[in-house]
Amino acid sequence: MQFRPLGRSALQVSPLCFGGNVFGWTADEKTSFSLLDAWLDAGFNFIDTADVYSRWAPGHTGGESETVIGKWLKQGGRRDKVVIATKVGLDMGDGKVGLSPAYIRQAAEDSLRRLQTDCIDLYQSHKDDEATPLGETLEAFAHLIKAGKVRVIGASNYTAPRLAVALETSRKLGLPRYESLQPLYNLYDRAEFEQGLQKLCLDEEVGVIGFSSLASGFLTGKYRSAADTAKSPRGKTAIGKYLNPRGLRILAALDEVAAATRSTPGRVALAWLLARPGVTSPIASATSIAQLGDLTAAAQLALSAQAIALLDKASAPE
Repeated sequence: MQFRPLGRSALQVSPLCFGGNVFGWTADEKTSFSLLDAWLDAGFNFIDTADVYSRWAPGHTGGESETVIGKWLKQGGRRDKVVIATKVGLDMGDGKVGLSPAYIRQAAEDSLRRLQTDCIDLYQSHKDDEATPLGETLEAFAHLIKAGKVRVIGASNYTAPRLAVALETSRKLGLPRYESLQPLYNLYDRAEFEQGLQKLCLDEEVGVIGFSSLASGFLTGKYRSAADTAKSPRGKTAIGKYLNPRGLRILAALDEVAAATRSTPGRVALAWLLARPGVTSPIASATSIAQLGDLTAAAQLALSAQAIALLDKASAPE
């Protein structure tokens, strides 16, 4: 496994990152442990979660994913083999939201407790908080780094202008900078990242760890009609926007390349991302060992220039 540097930091991460949104939600604890073990056994080391996962599920309050990962780590012999990324900032209820210094300190302690570790490798601002000055947010992260509770910081869901201001603020104030960006990026959702963020990340050497790399499973070919959306909880809520002529055109291109490479649409979609300029480690989830095998195989799939051109044309933003 050839690891990649995350931004300008000392973190070395695998070319794919396991999305922990499923842990404690669509993957129960036992299944999650099996998936995490298999991920590590396959040579991958990067795991992404957030404090808010999976607050959206009925009966959940947030912290479920971190708690599962923490129990897995507690079994021993794993902590130094993985890079754990989590996030702060989305609404956890009871006024727990945003990126104020006081809340960041509180949220970090809560995440550390749930993860059963003394240090978060990558701590990310889950969403921009324009109500809090960037300097105050970055200084709060600096204190956590100085205390040894966080190694590196990153941003998620930032626009290009705000990320640029954040990076400049770090420079001016001599504070730690965001070494990674977690944007929405996949074969279907291309425009927002490619129209401003991509160049900024390349110019500033910010690592890109895009989320929803398989478009909530759409790019695996699992969902091809409205009737298919009943196949999973995510299908019922997230797939509708992809079932249109452009989405079906993308699936057709994925099918063609998958057939030519004796692969699968999901592997091809991830391999396309891995070939994109500036992308460090796309994030994808799995709820079964079979699905996870498809993810790990994607890291070994090198697409030809012809295949990439076909996918680029089919998925070109309208």
